[in-house]
Amino acid sequence: MKTFLRGLMVWGLFAGVAAHADWPNYRGPSGNGIAGEVLAAKSWPADGPKKQWTAAAESGFSSFSVGGGKAITLVRREIDGNPMEVCVAFDAASGKELWAKELWLSNQYDGGGNAGTETNKGGDGPRSTPVIDGERVYVIDANLKVFALSLADGSQIWKRDLVKEHKGNVIKWQNAASPLLHGDRLFLAGGGAGEALLALSKETGKTLWKVEDDAMTHATPILAEFHGVTQVIFFTQKGLVAVVPESGAVLWRHAFPFKVSTAASPVVWEDVVYCSAGYGVGAGAVRVSREGGMFQAQELWRTPNDNMNHWSTPVVRDGYLYGMFSFKEYGSGPLACVDIRTGEKKWSQAGYGPGNVILTGDQLLALTDAGELVLVGAEPGAYKEVARAKVINGKCWSTPALSGGKAYVRSTVEGGCFDLGGAKVARR
Repeated sequence: MKTFLRGLMVWGLFAGVAAHADWPNYRGPSGNGIAGEVLAAKSWPADGPKKQWTAAAESGFSSFSVGGGKAITLVRREIDGNPMEVCVAFDAASGKELWAKELWLSNQYDGGGNAGTETNKGGDGPRSTPVIDGERVYVIDANLKVFALSLADGSQIWKRDLVKEHKGNVIKWQNAASPLLHGDRLFLAGGGAGEALLALSKETGKTLWKVEDDAMTHATPILAEFHGVTQVIFFTQKGLVAVVPESGAVLWRHAFPFKVSTAASPVVWEDVVYCSAGYGVGAGAVRVSREGGMFQAQELWRTPNDNMNHWSTPVVRDGYLYGMFSFKEYGSGPLACVDIRTGEKKWSQAGYGPGNVILTGDQLLALTDAGELVLVGAEPGAYKEVARAKVINGKCWSTPALSGGKAYVRSTVEGGCFDLGGAKVARR
């Protein structure tokens, strides 16, 4: 009963978006990779799900956000001879390009390389995913410029520059984090000393608060609720830090190692927070407690150089994590199930690489790095694959989106929409 009630409270934070079939931001309506709908069909035909459309989506690893009849992502295009980061809106039903808004120059990424021919190179292009909210789209580009755009036509409403205005520092591989939207504000990292963590007004872009000295990572912050208190959790180079959304006041911290890059977001289940990074760091989990008005995070377990999520954030169901647990195992890295309470691996199945996975009901919808969609049972007892189909060309290091029973997927070459047989709104 305790777990059920807590789930209801957290779900209530996102009730305004989860009641619809939209997938309005990175990792879905609740920002945790869990869909607000359940697939009507538990499998698909032998030749794969029906293709609704595909369209060119040049370079980068930005995922789709879907809302207001549009599927929106970031690409890299040559504009007047200059490489530009561009926000593009496709018609969600047909794939027709509706508008494209140039953001800023897209510089060569550190260690990028040619994504089309070198499987161990990231390639150039945007890594961040836009947020759709009402009649607006919010974007953070690779150079820490923040934009509010019109959903109707892409016109600019306001713009901020964290490097110039908040002493920001663009890290190696540049920004990959997506904005977190809650209430009337956007939360993001990227400022300098004393203003590293930021809240901006979604209406005007005005800075509402700026706090702390944490150097940013590539991980997107998340929203959670512990012991009746809503909090924003950042995964910085110092580790986990949870703050009050209204003021930025720190509620608790947990130190966690940083090496080269941290890119997967934290994952929350009940009062447990899981986090992981590559480059030999591994994974760990803490339990968040509250005594009086004070919060504390106590380590439950650590697995150095094991259970690594390079940038593929897992999902959690009934206390078990499901996701791509590997580091630089391109094409071969496994989908695995790990107990969030202990770090114990329950099963592991090779053949996924650093793709990504989302949860819909009691099923996982996985996108391999080779462009295959895979349906797998979200069960800790054993790996149970239901369906698999190659749907898209190019390298897929992005996260699939699910909206109205349709999967929206991205690669370094194209984007596409695939009909999975309809869906119904999830009951929670």
